[in-house]
Amino acid sequence: MKVVMINGQNHKGSTYRIGRMLTEKLAAPADITEFFLPRDMPHFCLGCTQCFMKDETACPHYAALSPITAAMDDADVLIFTSPVYVFHATGPMKAFLDHYGWRWMPHRPEPKMFKKQAAVISTAAGGGMRSTNRDMADSLYYWGVARVYKYGLAVQAVSWDEVAEKRRAAAEKHTDRMAAAIRRREGHVTPCFKTRTIFTFMRFLIPIIKNPPDYAYWQAQGWLGKKRPWKTT
Repeated sequence: MKVVMINGQNHKGSTYRIGRMLTEKLAAPADITEFFLPRDMPHFCLGCTQCFMKDETACPHYAALSPITAAMDDADVLIFTSPVYVFHATGPMKAFLDHYGWRWMPHRPEPKMFKKQAAVISTAAGGGMRSTNRDMADSLYYWGVARVYKYGLAVQAVSWDEVAEKRRAAAEKHTDRMAAAIRRREGHVTPCFKTRTIFTFMRFLIPIIKNPPDYAYWQAQGWLGKKRPWKTT
């Protein structure tokens, strides 16, 4: 199983440690690829709309995004981590996700995403994990990711070394359950109801909006007819 881990900060704090905890329960070190934000993608979206009106290669930051995009497309599982910053994901994580608006289902979702699983993980000294996880999960759902798991933990500390043993044990137990759920679906992942619902709605919307690149893409995929990205035929 190949896993890509996208971290919403550069340093390896509590959030990273829990994300890595899950990652190592799913894949061997050779099958794990990590990216750190903003180190590996430092740019803010400029709002130029070139990815929508032309294609993603017209993005000024396409070269920086390309290796991350390729790794995500090749992975079986995506793991996104972000500590809570003022009740939301970090700025670098938000900037990263902003660059993938063209991959949302109203535009040009990658068919491979409909057969992938993902997990979003956040920590805070206090609260805000639910809204932070939602920041990341929203993009994953709209990319078409079949299954998205969420975990947030109030670590009540500012470094992993200060996290109480009972909270570390809780993280171990929860990541055990997440890893087991992901492994159970390995090889036969099907989109959840939410993903299918979004896709169905967009299937009717695309011919109405008729943005040329998006409409041509959906036609080429056969999705305006009977073909579905999660089915082999």
